[in-house]
Amino acid sequence: MDIKEIMNISEKEANQFDKYMQLLLEWNEKINLTAITEPDQIILKHFIDSTTILKYIKDNDKVIDIGTGAGFPGIPIKIMNETLDITLVDSLNKRVNFLNEIIQSLELDKIQVIHARAEELGRNKEHREVYDVAVSRAVANLSTLLEYLMPFVKVGGICICMKGPNIEEELKTAENAIIELGGKLEKVDNFYLPNSDIERNIIIIKKIKKIKDKYPRKAGTPAKEPIK
Repeated sequence: MDIKEIMNISEKEANQFDKYMQLLLEWNEKINLTAITEPDQIILKHFIDSTTILKYIKDNDKVIDIGTGAGFPGIPIKIMNETLDITLVDSLNKRVNFLNEIIQSLELDKIQVIHARAEELGRNKEHREVYDVAVSRAVANLSTLLEYLMPFVKVGGICICMKGPNIEEELKTAENAIIELGGKLEKVDNFYLPNSDIERNIIIIKKIKKIKDKYPRKAGTPAKEPIK
């Protein structure tokens, strides 16, 4: 199995993905990072899946990845586009330690990891409304997720919400939240991962006005009481 061939990438990128996979599997024995441990499945469901959003991100964009977990999608998109300025955010310190080791081992620049909850970091002036792109993969329902993401994005920027199949109901339920948080539904990209029956949806929400001061609400509230 050749990552370089499967993903159609350079030698350097292939080596970085190889090292990433080795460290992911090593650390996974100590802390729970992923239920997917077959190399070809890691390539498809983590690496390739993460890079499906690259077409929505411009060179030199400032990107924040909320609830990044084992670094998805933030680290794969950084490997594929070195110009990106990436901030990874996770609320679990063990995962933050793992991510710092990945960054060091892969010799990645312009990337940082922050140990925080999205609701708290979203109120921090250094991070509020300064990013071109906020992204998250499989973290929460859309209404809750947008309350995590939208505070970080500048007006004119986008939120990229990476989802599995059957999102119609979720989109409908989130209509008011999108407006309330200053957003506008830009696009829903529905597709299957290559050579598989794995369905994915990428929801793009554009930030069209500044977010109200009251958002995000205190930690835990967006999940318990999503905006209706």
